[in-house]
Amino acid sequence: MTELATFGAGCFWCVEAVFQQISGVSKVVSGYTGGKVKDPTYREVCGGRTGHAEVAQISFDPEKVNYTELLEIFWSSHDPTTLNRQGADVGTQYRSAIFYHNEEQKKLTESFKQELDVSGTFDSPIVTEISPLEVFYKAEEHHQNYFNLNGGQPYCQFVVKPKVDKVKRVFANKLKTIGDS
Repeated sequence: MTELATFGAGCFWCVEAVFQQISGVSKVVSGYTGGKVKDPTYREVCGGRTGHAEVAQISFDPEKVNYTELLEIFWSSHDPTTLNRQGADVGTQYRSAIFYHNEEQKKLTESFKQELDVSGTFDSPIVTEISPLEVFYKAEEHHQNYFNLNGGQPYCQFVVKPKVDKVKRVFANKLKTIGDS
């Protein structure tokens, strides 16, 4: 049985590339959610006029990777303490956000965030938005599988690749192997 998780952690190309590496993840779709405009375009979202966040929607098999493990990867792969920015990407569309699909995800997300705040894992408080998923809009086709198709581009080399490399190093035991989905 496949479940869904929807995460925003800056540019969706980064989030997509990170979670494509994880065993038990069968599909990752870049898109938009959390805004007020129906069927937004990339240009509209990047202009900061729609209220949407760039997100990746992750299809996963909870028997191979559970939601809590995905949360661990999510919080480790970006800076959840910076409001409306990740590195040079600035604006509400780049906010750290988790859009939960059910009450169990909400409970697990809030509990994990509280544990991180109490533990002092981060030097500053976590500002990750935790909201119910209302509507997910798939991004334009040229944004899908972006890092795998455009890995040589400067943004991919200097922004996406270091995040992917970190996840490969820190979560080596959770990576896909040949023939794995």
